[in-house]
Amino acid sequence: MLSNLSIKNYALIDELNVSFAEGFTIITGETGAGKSILLGGLSLVLGKRADLSALRDKDQKCIIEAEFEIKKYKLKSFFKQNDLDYDDLTIVRREILPSGKSRAFINDTPITLDILSQLGNQLIDVHSQHQTLQLADNDFQLKVIDALADNKNTLQDYSVNLGAYKKTAKELEQLIEFQQNADKEYDYNSFLLKELEEASLHLGMQEKLEAQYEQLNNVESIMEQLSKGDQLLNDEQVGIMNLLSELKQTAGKLSAFGSQYAQLSERIQSVFIEMDDIAGEIRSFQEQIEANPRVLEEVSGKLQLLFNLQKKHAAADVESLLRIKEELREKVGVTENLESNIEKLREELVKNEMVLQEVSNTLSERRNLVLSNLKQQLEGSLELLGMPSASFQIEIHRASSYKPNGNDDLIFLFSANKGSGFGALKKVASGGELSRIMLTIKSILAKYEHLPTMMFDEIDTGVSGEISNKMGDIMAAMSKNMQVFSITHLPQVASKGNQHFKVYKTEEGNTTQTKMKKLSADERVVELAEMLGGSDLSDSAIAHARQLLN
Repeated sequence: MLSNLSIKNYALIDELNVSFAEGFTIITGETGAGKSILLGGLSLVLGKRADLSALRDKDQKCIIEAEFEIKKYKLKSFFKQNDLDYDDLTIVRREILPSGKSRAFINDTPITLDILSQLGNQLIDVHSQHQTLQLADNDFQLKVIDALADNKNTLQDYSVNLGAYKKTAKELEQLIEFQQNADKEYDYNSFLLKELEEASLHLGMQEKLEAQYEQLNNVESIMEQLSKGDQLLNDEQVGIMNLLSELKQTAGKLSAFGSQYAQLSERIQSVFIEMDDIAGEIRSFQEQIEANPRVLEEVSGKLQLLFNLQKKHAAADVESLLRIKEELREKVGVTENLESNIEKLREELVKNEMVLQEVSNTLSERRNLVLSNLKQQLEGSLELLGMPSASFQIEIHRASSYKPNGNDDLIFLFSANKGSGFGALKKVASGGELSRIMLTIKSILAKYEHLPTMMFDEIDTGVSGEISNKMGDIMAAMSKNMQVFSITHLPQVASKGNQHFKVYKTEEGNTTQTKMKKLSADERVVELAEMLGGSDLSDSAIAHARQLLN
C-alpha cells in the first residue's frame, strides 16, 4: 500500500508531504484546486515520462518520493530479477533536473524508466475516465474471466508452450527459406568443392612443387655446374683428389716424427675421406639428373592450378584453400541434409501444436465454466447501481490462430435496457454506465486476485443520489481487503471513507500553491456540507453531512 507521498517543486506544489493509511481514503477539492496535479506527480513515480514544464522553479530540481509497504505483494522475485535491494518498506524516487533530464531510484538504486513502470503497475492501479475504454478491449475482458476461472497457472503453461511452438515454427520457416536459397547455390558450391578435391591438396605441397619446378626448369645449368665440379675434383693432373692423395702420403711419412704430425695426418685423412664422398655424390647427381620436359610440364601445371585456385578463392596459401574446402563441404552437406532436417522440424511442430492445443482447450473449458457466474455477478451488482435491466451476452468461440492469452475469440456484448439489442460496450453504453460497469468489474476482480492499491479518479462522474451512495459502498467494501483511494465530487461517496484529505489552493504574494491536508472529524462535516450546498453553510446542509457520516 501507499504509505507516504512527498512532492517538491512540481507544478503548483512547492512542497507536500502526506501519509496514508489502509482502508478507504477520500480526496476532495474544488475544480482546479490541483487534484489532477497530485495524480500527475504520483504518475511520475509510477514510470510516466516527464518534461521540463513540470518544474515549479525552473532552477531547482523536482523530487517526488513515494513509500510503499509491499510485504503482501510477493515482489521479491521481481527485485532479485532486476538486481534491486528488497525491503518490505520500499521507497521509489523520481527526480527531474533543471536540464530536463530525469532519474529514477528504487531504494536508492538507480533504475530505468521501464523497470520503474513495471514495478509501478504492480503497486498502484490508477483508474481514470480514460481507462474505462479498457472495457471494450478483449484482452481486458478475458483477464476478468481468467481471474474468476483461476487460470493463472494454466496461462503460464500456455505461454511456455506457445513460446516453444513459435520457436519451432520460426526455425522451420527460416530453414525452408534457407533451402530455397541453398538450392540455387548448391550446384555452384558442389562445383567448387569438386575442383578443390581434384587438386589433391595437402600441407607442404606448394613448397615441394616449387622446389621441383626450379630443378626441372634449370637442368642444363645444374648439369654444367656438376660437370665442372667433377672435373675440379678428378682431373688426372691438377684434380683435387689427386693432390689430396699426394698430401695424404706426405703427412703419413711425417706422422712417425711426433704426435703433432700424427694428428695432422689424421685430419688430412678425414678431409680426403669427406672429399672422396662429395666426389661420389656429385657423380651420383650427374647420373640421376636429366632433362624431362613432360615432368616439367606436369609440375608447372600443378603449380598453375594452385595459383588459380588461390586467386579464385582469395586465399594466401594451401592451408587457406584446405579451410575453404571444409567450409564448402559443410555447406554442401547441410544442403543435402536440409530435407531431412525440415521433416524433423515439421514433426516437432506437430507435437508442439498438439500440446499447445491441449492446454488451450483446458483454458477454454475453464473460461466457459465461469461465464454464467460472471454474468450473474455483473448484472446483480449493476442492478444495485441503478441499472436493473442491464444484461450481458458473453460467449467464447475457437479462434483461427493462437493468441498470447489463448486460442479463444470472446464476444462480450451489453444491453442497458429491456427490448434493446446487444452491442459492443463502447457503442451502446454511456459514460456513466461505463463507469459503473468498470467499478463493478474491479470489485469482482478484487475477490479473486490480489490487486494493488486502487485509485479511482472521479469514477462516479455522471451519477448522483442513491447510485453514488451504492458506488461508495462498493469501494468501501473493496477497501476491506486492499487500499482504495477515491477522488470524488460526490458527498455520498466522500462520506464512506476511513480518512479524508482535501486539496486546495492558496495565494501567497504573487504565487499560487496547491496544498493538501487531512481533515478532522469536524472539518469533514464542513467539507461534506459545502459539497452538498455550497460555501454558504446552512443548518440543513450541516445536518445532512452529519447524517451521511453517521
